Amino acid sequence: MQVAVITFDGFNELDSFIASALINRWRKDGLEAFITTPTPVITSMNGVEVTGQRPMEFVTDADVVLIGSGVKAREVVADDQLISRLQLDPSRQLIGAQCSGALVLARLGLLNGMPVSTDMKSRPFVEAYDVTVLDTPFHAEGNIATAGGCLASQYLASWVMTRTLGEDAVRDVLGYVAPVGESEETIERALRAVHAGEIALH
Repeated sequence: MQVAVITFDGFNELDSFIASALINRWRKDGLEAFITTPTPVITSMNGVEVTGQRPMEFVTDADVVLIGSGVKAREVVADDQLISRLQLDPSRQLIGAQCSGALVLARLGLLNGMPVSTDMKSRPFVEAYDVTVLDTPFHAEGNIATAGGCLASQYLASWVMTRTLGEDAVRDVLGYVAPVGESEETIERALRAVHAGEIALH
């Protein structure tokens, strides 16, 4: 299964790189993430230049689409031409958004009354779309999920792995990357966040 990690100019490195790196631990088993960009080269909020692995049109064929955040999110959602390149379909794709990525979901009209998780700086702009923001790090309904806070990107990646490969995949990956001596704590926290976020819709 292919994962498009949508990464715009001015992106937050933690959002795009953590999610893609964790997911790519399962590349050998067919779950592979690609940094997907609107232009061949983009620059992060901290001046890091990155060459995209896939063009924006890749999102149409991807099984999973994760929308990263960044300091230019409001410019992104105001760009009709750029937004039109995001042809997403939650009936056949898993779609996730990190922090200000929730703005993109709102702009695309994909939320349909669904509340979201986002970061504190993005919150007022997301609420301006008449979207309810939760005080939780992760929330999912059906095939759409949102995460709030840079390090919550591990929860978004865990959701993807749980939905595509199962919980054992999360345990394997987080058990490897967790700080020494904190493997079980890290794994259980991530799975708890994902389950709590999904249970919230019932």
